[in-house]
Amino acid sequence: MTDIASLRPALAVAIAAVAVVPILASGRRPNVREGWTVLAAASAFALVASMLPDAIAGTTRVSDLGTLVAGVELSLEADPLGLLFATVASLLWLITSFYSIGYMRGLSEHAQTRYFASFAASVAAALGVAMASNLVTLFVFYELLTVATYPLVTHDETAEARAAGRKYLAYTFGGGVAVLAGTVMIATMTGTTAFTPGGIAGLANADPVLARAAFVLLIGGFGVKAALMPLHSWLPDAMVAPTPVSGLLHAVAVVKSGVFGIARVVLDVYGVELTGTLGMGLPLAVVAAATLLLASVIALRQDNLKRRLAYSTVSQLSYIVLGIAVLDPQSIVGGLLHIPAHAFMKLTLFFTAGAIHVETHTDDISEMAGIGKRMPLTMLAFGVAAAGMAGIPLVAGFVSKWYLLIGSVSAGQTVFAVALLLSGVLNIAYFWPVFYQAFFESEDAADAKPLIEFPLGGEERSIRPGEPEPEPDAITDGGPANEVSGTSSDHLSDGGDANEVSGTSSDHLSDGGDANGAGEHHDDHDDHDHDHHGGPPADGWERRGWRGGESTWFMLGPILAAMTGAVVLGVIPRTAVFLRLIEVIVAAATGVSV
Repeated sequence: MTDIASLRPALAVAIAAVAVVPILASGRRPNVREGWTVLAAASAFALVASMLPDAIAGTTRVSDLGTLVAGVELSLEADPLGLLFATVASLLWLITSFYSIGYMRGLSEHAQTRYFASFAASVAAALGVAMASNLVTLFVFYELLTVATYPLVTHDETAEARAAGRKYLAYTFGGGVAVLAGTVMIATMTGTTAFTPGGIAGLANADPVLARAAFVLLIGGFGVKAALMPLHSWLPDAMVAPTPVSGLLHAVAVVKSGVFGIARVVLDVYGVELTGTLGMGLPLAVVAAATLLLASVIALRQDNLKRRLAYSTVSQLSYIVLGIAVLDPQSIVGGLLHIPAHAFMKLTLFFTAGAIHVETHTDDISEMAGIGKRMPLTMLAFGVAAAGMAGIPLVAGFVSKWYLLIGSVSAGQTVFAVALLLSGVLNIAYFWPVFYQAFFESEDAADAKPLIEFPLGGEERSIRPGEPEPEPDAITDGGPANEVSGTSSDHLSDGGDANEVSGTSSDHLSDGGDANGAGEHHDDHDDHDHDHHGGPPADGWERRGWRGGESTWFMLGPILAAMTGAVVLGVIPRTAVFLRLIEVIVAAATGVSV
């Protein structure tokens, strides 16, 4: 690897951080505010992407920002491992920015300006975590990430949200203390905290007991945000946050910062060989395997869709940790590849949950029978992403889990391969009922032999039995019969203009916020099933068709984009650059080409 001085790593972080200022200044002009968000996200992604060819070719761009503390530089570097995380975070920030517009306006959420500003600050911290060149710099941005995401976790300002926020701070700041303690021990034993592919050389000569203690502190500290059991309970509680927050920050940036930190410790602080020599790989792998199985079992019992997805995240994060902890080159490839794979798949799933909530006010799986008629594209995307999570071929999850299985068997750890296979079965067990109910069950029937209502075969009844069919030109729960593409003009509120936001429909435009980002709340939601809250309306789900009339394209577009990313990673992972980047990472860390 060749290091060259460059401002690009620092600029990528700075763009997201500086964007907070114009976002806050544009609180009274929501279209301008959201324009700044999209511009910053696109610029940050473009900068990160511009550094990928150099990293793959063996050149690392470094930004030295001065001395942080005695003997420790505040330094950012765009090495392959950092760019893996940074590329995922910046790309999905861009996708989520569009989704956030549709979601926040669709619900006329309050404090939208604060939301978008906090989001930009959070991504800036995540990019700092990704491109930190030493443990001290990583710790600084790791803590800033906690501070920046707290307003997002508590966005609703309810008692439940505040309780979730306090729990989030207690867990993550506690983890930060552990990371700091481990960092101090590493600095004392080796005189450096700089990341080195293959591990810091001085650790091999350190006291093994102290080296193991520092390892436990670092893994435990990063394990909080990685949601390793028993340090996981903050994550399901944090699902009280708006769905875009759950999607990007709690399926990508925050939790991925935890598994990324674990990867840094194993690959660039201790190194694969020393981790194995100290005997720390196997205990970490056991914790990861236990987490991925137990979390899957708990997910089976969750009726709230976002909480089921949260426990699924707890399980899926442990795939990444398990792959790294097995210490085999193939398993490490699988673990690192599951970072982008899980990000695209889980973002799709959270986006679908959010769209269902905005359009139908339905959050519980038990109330989703037949919802595929109302939201066919959304539920199809859910099915594709869920298949990938279970390891079905042609979706991203299959490729990463294949490497994990091969690596576990190659390392002689067949028990972990069995755990991975069992987890795949559990994934099917808790995702299939959602998809099955959506397309193959009647609204009024959740019996052992549900009616088949899919257009390709069976009955197409869309209302409860015994109730009259609506007149062909009657007004239904979805709006007037003359609505275009499933949208109506009933919700054009005082602050939004259909011509001001490119590509949006007029039914979801709200003022988006006052000076404090507070949007007005609508009393009427004709296109959102009137005053209905949860489950199908009395006359059953309205059949919307497959042309996008089920939601605004500000939400539907990002759902399909994230789903497409998951498929591309499953079909052509090397062309999608992530696998090529990971091959460089693993070769540098293990000396083995895969």
